[in-house]
Amino acid sequence: MAVEDEIQFERDGHVARVWLNRPWKKNCVTVPILDRLDEIITEVDEDPELRVLVVRGRGGTFCSGFDLDSLKADYVGKSNAIDVAVKSAKVCDRLYSMKTPSVAVLEGHVTAGGFEIMISCDFAISADDARIGDFHIRRALFGGAGPIYRVPRMIGIRKTKELMLTGKLLSGVEAAEFGLINKSAPADKLDATVEDFIADLVDKSPFTMWLTKMTIDRSLDADTQSLMVMEHLAVGVALNSEDANEGVSAFLEKREPTWQGR
Repeated sequence: MAVEDEIQFERDGHVARVWLNRPWKKNCVTVPILDRLDEIITEVDEDPELRVLVVRGRGGTFCSGFDLDSLKADYVGKSNAIDVAVKSAKVCDRLYSMKTPSVAVLEGHVTAGGFEIMISCDFAISADDARIGDFHIRRALFGGAGPIYRVPRMIGIRKTKELMLTGKLLSGVEAAEFGLINKSAPADKLDATVEDFIADLVDKSPFTMWLTKMTIDRSLDADTQSLMVMEHLAVGVALNSEDANEGVSAFLEKREPTWQGR
C-alpha cells in the first residue's frame, strides 16, 4: 500500500482532515507515514483556505504507536536507534508549532506514538470509551516525541508520573478529568461534538489565530517580564493587520467579517 493510502489527506472547505489508515495494525505509524505527515503540515500551513487541521484514525481507533515490527527490525539494538526518536520528535514538534490549529479526534487506542501525536495537537476530543496513555513503560521503552516536556505542562508532574510510570490507560472521560484532553463524548455523538468544536475555530481570523497560538505556546517557557514584552509586540502586530481593521469595521457596521488572513 502506498503511503498516501496509509495516511490520507482531504480538504473539506476550511477544514483539512488527516486520516491514519492502517486499521489492521491499529493505525501504527512508520517513518514514511511520519515523513508524509510532515509534508501535509507544510501543505496545510501554505493553503490560505485551510483554517484547522483534524487528525483522526480509520477503523474506530486513533493510533497505537510506532509499528513494532518496523521498530524491532530497523532500530532495536542497533546503533541508529536514536534516529527514530529524532524523526518522531521533529515531526511532532512541527505539528505542535504549525500556524494552523490542530484537533486530534480520539477513538480506540491512543498509545505510545499515537499518544505523542495527540499531545502535539492543540486540542483533543475523545470518545468516552477510548483508551489513552503513554504506555511505553509496559514494553520497557521510552517515548521520544514529547511526553516529558508536553504532558507536565498540561497536567502537572504528579499526574504525568502516574501516567508514565504505571503505563495506565485512561478512558476519554478520565482523560478529560485529568485535564489531558478538551472534551469527551459518547461514541455516537463524537462526530457532532468535533464539528461543533471546530466551528468555533474556522470562523476566526487565521492571522490572529496564528499570532495568538504562537504566543500561548511560549507562555510557559519565559519569565513574566519577557512575556509582557512579547505581548506588547503582539498587540502592535495585531492592531496593524488587515484582519483587525476588518474585525472592528464589521462589528461597527453590524455584519460578518471577511478575513484576509493578514
